[in-house]
Amino acid sequence: MILCIGNVLTPDELKTIGSALNATEFVDGQATAGWHAKLVKQNLQAKADALPLQEAQSIVQTALHRNALFQMAVRPKAMRPLLFNRYDTGMFYGSHIDNAIMGDRNQVRSDVSMTLFLSSPSTYAGGELVIEDTQGSHAFKLDAGSMIVYPSSTLHRVEPVTQGIRLAVVTWIQSFIRDASDRELLFDLDTARQAIFQQQGKTQTFDLLTKVHANLIRKWAEL
Repeated sequence: MILCIGNVLTPDELKTIGSALNATEFVDGQATAGWHAKLVKQNLQAKADALPLQEAQSIVQTALHRNALFQMAVRPKAMRPLLFNRYDTGMFYGSHIDNAIMGDRNQVRSDVSMTLFLSSPSTYAGGELVIEDTQGSHAFKLDAGSMIVYPSSTLHRVEPVTQGIRLAVVTWIQSFIRDASDRELLFDLDTARQAIFQQQGKTQTFDLLTKVHANLIRKWAEL
């Protein structure tokens, strides 16, 4: 399931993050790429230990935690550290797939990939995130503060930036629900039961759907 989520960050939060990134040193993005991805990766990433970045990291982590749609769709169990990246004019990230297991000590299986856009699409040209699936290629260029989550099992790329600067933050999540189709079923079921509750309140139908929803999580969850 590919899901776009708007208004993850507020304008004030975007401004604070932008100031932090302006004060942060960026280094070659190939440092965090797998051996094959290095061949097609040309971007920059903020130094993970940069002091100005700590507030930006905290803002994004808080935003992800409070976003009900993200929590419902992804069901995060563990998450890799946030990676703030920058694409200057001419930079790109060619077609690749994310590593299945990430990290050295605290290893995480990458079930879901996330990109949170930090630059307004009007400030740069190119730079679309393109995700490939059985239905073809899908290009995304979201508003600043909006996020896309998608299965890490997909091939994807960032098209060359032809003008301006593209800023984004990415991470990879291990879900309590490993299978992508199971996560989508739970998301659809949760969406339906919440709609019924909004329209009718706590009915027998709502209770039955809640029972099914809880028991499917109980059946599929990996703790």
